[in-house]
Amino acid sequence: MMTVPEFQQYKREGKKLIVVTAYDALFARIVEQAGIEAILVGDSLGVVVQGKKDTLSVTMEDMLYHTRLVAGAAQQALVIADMPFLSYQISVDEAVRNAGRFLQVGAAAVKLEGGAPVVDRVEAMTRFGIPVMGHLGMTPQSVHRYGGYKVQGKERPKAEALIEDAKALESAGAFAIVLEAIPANLAHDITQTLTIPTIGIGAGPHCDGQVLVLYDLLGLFDQFVPKFVKPYAHLKADALQALRRYKEEVEQGKFPTDSESYR
Repeated sequence: MMTVPEFQQYKREGKKLIVVTAYDALFARIVEQAGIEAILVGDSLGVVVQGKKDTLSVTMEDMLYHTRLVAGAAQQALVIADMPFLSYQISVDEAVRNAGRFLQVGAAAVKLEGGAPVVDRVEAMTRFGIPVMGHLGMTPQSVHRYGGYKVQGKERPKAEALIEDAKALESAGAFAIVLEAIPANLAHDITQTLTIPTIGIGAGPHCDGQVLVLYDLLGLFDQFVPKFVKPYAHLKADALQALRRYKEEVEQGKFPTDSESYR
């Protein structure tokens, strides 16, 4: 099974880290069979599974349930659980308690969003043995502050602030940092500055690894497709075709046949 130290070793060896999201046992098994090193149980489930417009309504109970499903199925991948909105912002004590609950249901690490405001949370979690992945740039839980899903760090002062946030997270004990929707040259600079891995999503090719939402990657979710998403399949179209064929065959009496019937 992939461990946090092994995950970090990839950067030192110059090997790319591959991360995808998963939210249930079936897809967790498929992801592992593909040889993916790490699974993020993302609060993106609020959008792609629950059908909400953003991630803000996802609860601890939601995340614990889906993390339990994924962790119970995964045998090799490093399972990282997203900490949902308001699970770590209120106090350090509550942040540590909630992070620990994810480890109790099988996660190996947690991920939280933000820079300087969450450094004390990261320090406390890591002090008690909870591995933490940071998340900088376009942080979806701050979507209202940004006025939508927008690229971050394009202006020099904001870019410099992101670099300082990244260094602060590393100093606090974060084992890796997700960089979302920032210019590729800024992601390059952050990656070169840190000794811990950077995982990009809409941050160009220079990060130590990449993460994508599984439903985007497979072409299952097409209501909103960011520029940085590359669909590697078109499973929604395949599913629609299969369902329409099933409907047609039942209506026409072509299914079930003798071969699908008991004698």
